[in-house]
Amino acid sequence: MSRDTRSGGGEVQGDVATARAGAVLTVRLSAPERLNAVSAPMLDRVRAVLEDADADTSIRAVVLTGAGRAFCSGAHLALKAEPEDQEPDTSILRSANRLVATLTGLGTVVVCGLNGAAAGVGASIALACDVIVAHEDAYFLLAFTKIGLMPDGGATALVAASLGRSRALQLALLADRLSAREAHAAGLVWSLHGADTFDTEVKAVAARLAAGPTRALGRTKRAINAAAIAGLDDAIGREWDGQLALLSGPEFAEGVDAFLSRRPARFDR
Repeated sequence: MSRDTRSGGGEVQGDVATARAGAVLTVRLSAPERLNAVSAPMLDRVRAVLEDADADTSIRAVVLTGAGRAFCSGAHLALKAEPEDQEPDTSILRSANRLVATLTGLGTVVVCGLNGAAAGVGASIALACDVIVAHEDAYFLLAFTKIGLMPDGGATALVAASLGRSRALQLALLADRLSAREAHAAGLVWSLHGADTFDTEVKAVAARLAAGPTRALGRTKRAINAAAIAGLDDAIGREWDGQLALLSGPEFAEGVDAFLSRRPARFDR
């Protein structure tokens, strides 16, 4: 474990930085050179840190954010289609599902400091947090269908629960960006801030929650999640089955080839 020179103090391990300020623990995705695209070990590290924090009664709130100009650009993998007779690598999907389940089930309240893009599974991770404070340049993007895949990491449940069925379908099927300003207007994020105030406001919201009745906050969070995303486990199961089929299918192969060739995908073949 080494000192974290990327986020102004604390420690960094496995592209995940942590820093403690009083009763608030900040967990930072720290791979800015790849826009914080996540690997399975990175996701597992975040989950372990969160579980340790939840067991530590001196930590009363957690901030989850990203280093650099993105929150999380999705899964970090070698973009390639798997042959139909070869089992696709599901390690990132498995680890992402576990992290989302942890985030929604923690007794400790988690603030997402949405400092930039939340794309792919990054959107799932952000939406699994309890309160989102957004930078004005941030956005959500479910770009899965552009390469012949479907949303995962619980996104099919989390987006629908957060925005409603129609908006969730529009974002997932059309794969357009939802800007932070649009997300704020829709009630998806708590507040929206410019570069000069973003960090201060994230800390202020976390400090406010840390000063509150943490047991009551934790029970409230779990009760609302149980009511609003009761189908999360089933959604993750459907995503798992669907993604396994798509990863070895012709649409993903075409989507990957089009992406690497920098041309529009042709899914009519």
